[in-house]
Amino acid sequence: MENEFLDKVENNTVVQTWLEKMQLEKGDSLTKGYTSELWDFTCINVTQNNLQELKEIWVQWDDEVRQLFYCNYGDLPYLLDIKVDEHLFRALAQFWNFAYSCFTFREVDMVPTVEEYIALLHCPRIQVDKVYSRTANVLTFTKKLAKITGMNEQWILAHSDTKKKVDVFALSIYGLVIFPKALGHIDEAVTDLFDQLDRRVTPVPTILAETFTSLSTCRRMGEERFIGCAQLLLELAATHKRDDITEERWVAILQNLRDEDVE
Repeated sequence: MENEFLDKVENNTVVQTWLEKMQLEKGDSLTKGYTSELWDFTCINVTQNNLQELKEIWVQWDDEVRQLFYCNYGDLPYLLDIKVDEHLFRALAQFWNFAYSCFTFREVDMVPTVEEYIALLHCPRIQVDKVYSRTANVLTFTKKLAKITGMNEQWILAHSDTKKKVDVFALSIYGLVIFPKALGHIDEAVTDLFDQLDRRVTPVPTILAETFTSLSTCRRMGEERFIGCAQLLLELAATHKRDDITEERWVAILQNLRDEDVE
């Protein structure tokens, strides 16, 4: 079984190399003389944060608080309930072509788009013409956190402002689900992006870019932990999710995708 699996992965690499050769001959943006360096197999780690505490907080809120969240941040809480299929994700990573930033299957090329991520996140307040960019004069982490939460630097345990509770909850989703840099911790860079959401910037291109970057890093290294939003990517990729499908079987399914299999 193991040899058959590796043979399938090797065959898929041949397909990717052939595709790049054809695209290069037809004319594209790759540098002349580019040589494909695709790993035969990528050992990807998709370990996720424990999100049970966030789920419990969301369940305790009434409709009024939830509506406030939806109005400001879109439908992010549904990400908490998406079960990440590790077998599917590891299989999917084998087909990522980082030269063209797309998934290359036998008959189908697929790529997550800004429009698809916008639809999945349901962000009503964002403006597509205002994209996040890192500020030149960055506040210290403590000051950024205090600004976002409305709490002073000594930290107030009980805060009665509902809007601030919603803000902190949204920040937690961004830090632990969408940009899970370190397990159990929120990366400082996330607070910089989150601080700009009040200006109605769209975070979608940044989220999409993080997906591309992490997939490409995993493929180049041959092994790495995926640090993008696995839930969003699986929502796009899985047409018939089932827990009992092995990684080997997912590879076979993806390798034989046809146009009519894709919506």
